[in-house]
Amino acid sequence: MTVDPLALFPEFYANPTIQTLAPVRRWTVSGRLGDDPDSGHKAPIDVRHLLEGCRPGCQHDGPLRGAFSLDSTCLMSLSELVAALPNAANHAYYLQSHSDGVVVVDVEPDCPPDLAADLLRLPGVLWAETSMSGRGYHLAMPRPKNLHDFPQAAHKRVLRERNGWFEILLDHWITFTRRPVAAGLAGDGPPVRFASLEDLYAALAENARASTAGSAGEIVTDEDMPDIPGTHDIVAAAVAGSESRRKDLSDFDHDRSRWEFSVLGTLYAEQIQAMNLHAGMRQTSYSASDQAWLLYAAAVEVLPKRAKHTETRNGRPYLLDRAASLVADRRTRARERSIGAA
Repeated sequence: MTVDPLALFPEFYANPTIQTLAPVRRWTVSGRLGDDPDSGHKAPIDVRHLLEGCRPGCQHDGPLRGAFSLDSTCLMSLSELVAALPNAANHAYYLQSHSDGVVVVDVEPDCPPDLAADLLRLPGVLWAETSMSGRGYHLAMPRPKNLHDFPQAAHKRVLRERNGWFEILLDHWITFTRRPVAAGLAGDGPPVRFASLEDLYAALAENARASTAGSAGEIVTDEDMPDIPGTHDIVAAAVAGSESRRKDLSDFDHDRSRWEFSVLGTLYAEQIQAMNLHAGMRQTSYSASDQAWLLYAAAVEVLPKRAKHTETRNGRPYLLDRAASLVADRRTRARERSIGAA
């Protein structure tokens, strides 16, 4: 039976901030991709592909594929989304605070109740809702006035509280449940810890590490893996040499994205040694693209397949883009160390 979402969630659709974001074509729904081993794991989907159906060239698992472009290639305006999928369980939006003028404070389910209540009482909240779990909160707020006062945080997409109890989303997906926070839940009185969003932002931004990481976009990779000298030996050495040093998923509270990036880093450390050996033996060198492809090949061997791996980033497979990101990061850090030593 088709429902009327505007009647079910009138406060969400009538909210002035949501109405301001509604025409922007960065809306979709969050759904489970393929046979993801993460129980309950959901990701923003390519909603246009969902509606149009698979083509002969599709290789993703299941009927859904992840959104790979932040425009109308994959996404819609809010009114288009409501018309196309009135029964959707949620709405996902890619927030870009610099153009949207909004940030979201994402309060996790394990946040201490007194701290959560403090955050709910922050002045200036434009929209407040319960999260997917029903135990956390999403607070849409105006972009803080001191956003540019902390150079070390200037390019952060997310600023996290050190315990992981809450974070400020600046350039990130947010899954709206459309369920407003119950009246009176926050209690009375002003917040105790932070007088304003600016205070909250300053507290997180002051502790943010200045990022020296290179960008994955700096490394251009061909559509197919090139013929790289010593591929088999280098990949085998990276896999075997890193086996005893790779951390477990439990070391990262079962956060697969963080764990996978850690595994990539461990593989890369072994890969560098193998590449240096082969470069000397073969009188050759390995480009950044070569290094990303070799790391990708090793990662595919050791990382359990999951639906997210069928997504694309920067026009290439997800894991290849993560490999490129790590290679760019390590090369940038190596350059800075050499400059510092000069």
